[in-house]
Amino acid sequence: MKALIPAAGLGTRFLPATKSQPKEMLLVVDRPAIQYVVEEGLASAADEVVIINSRVKKAIEDHFSPDPELVALLRERGKDAYADEVERVGNMNVSYVYQEEALGLGHAVRCAAEKTGNEPFYVLLGDVLVPGNKMLPRMQEVSDAHGGASVIAVMPVAPEEVKRFGVIAGETISEDVWKIDSLVEKPDPSVAPSNLAIFGRYLLSPRVMELLADAKPGVGGEIQLTDALDAVLKEEEMYALIIDPADGFDTGTIESWLETNNILYKRMKA
Repeated sequence: MKALIPAAGLGTRFLPATKSQPKEMLLVVDRPAIQYVVEEGLASAADEVVIINSRVKKAIEDHFSPDPELVALLRERGKDAYADEVERVGNMNVSYVYQEEALGLGHAVRCAAEKTGNEPFYVLLGDVLVPGNKMLPRMQEVSDAHGGASVIAVMPVAPEEVKRFGVIAGETISEDVWKIDSLVEKPDPSVAPSNLAIFGRYLLSPRVMELLADAKPGVGGEIQLTDALDAVLKEEEMYALIIDPADGFDTGTIESWLETNNILYKRMKA
C-alpha cells in the first residue's frame, strides 16, 4: 500500500520565496513541511511514500537522499544528534514519480498509477500537516469496518466558511463517522448540506485510480480528484472521518503557515 504526496505545484502564494525553493521545503519549526507528511505516511499502513514531484524540485529529493559525507563531517565534529537525524531522514522509504504538466490534483494522483497497482492508497496533500500521525490509522479502521470502502477526512468549519471548501452530504454513522451521499464543491451557505469540509487526507479504493484514467478536465481545465470521487460514489460506498481541528494544520497560505509555526513551536516547548 502506498501513500501518495502530490508536490509538483508552483507554490505561487509564497512567491518570491518559492522561486528557487519548493514550498514543501519551507521550514515548519524544526523541519521542512513535507517531512511531516512523509513521516505521517510511513507511520501508517503504507509500506512506501511516493512523492509526485516536478523535475525542477530537486531540493525535495536531495532532502530525502543519503548524505554520508555530511554525516561523517558532523560525527567528526561531535554533532552526533544532528548526524543521526540527517542519516534517518536520508534513509526514509521514499520514491518519486513526475507530473510533467500541472493538470490538477486528479492528474497528479493518476501519475502514480503504476506504483499503486490494484491496491488501496492514501493521498496526503503536502500543505496539510498532521503531526500526531493518528489520522491515517483511524481512517484505515473505518475502511476495514466497511469492507475496504474509501474514506476521506473532513473538518467542521463555521457555516459561513463552507463556500471556500468542498463539503459532504450524507448521514451520521457514529460520533466521528458519516456515510457520504455526495460531495458538493464550494456551496452557498444557505444550501450547504453540512459544515464538514474536505481535509487533505484520503484513503481511496483502487477503483478511484481506474476512474481517473478516463477523467475529463473539469473546473479550470484541470482533472479534479473530486470528480473521480463523485464517480466512485455511484459504484461504491464512501465514508468520512470527522477530525478534531486541533489535530491538523493547513499551511497553504502565508497566514496559516505562520499560525502553524506558532502553534507547533509552543507545543514543542511545552
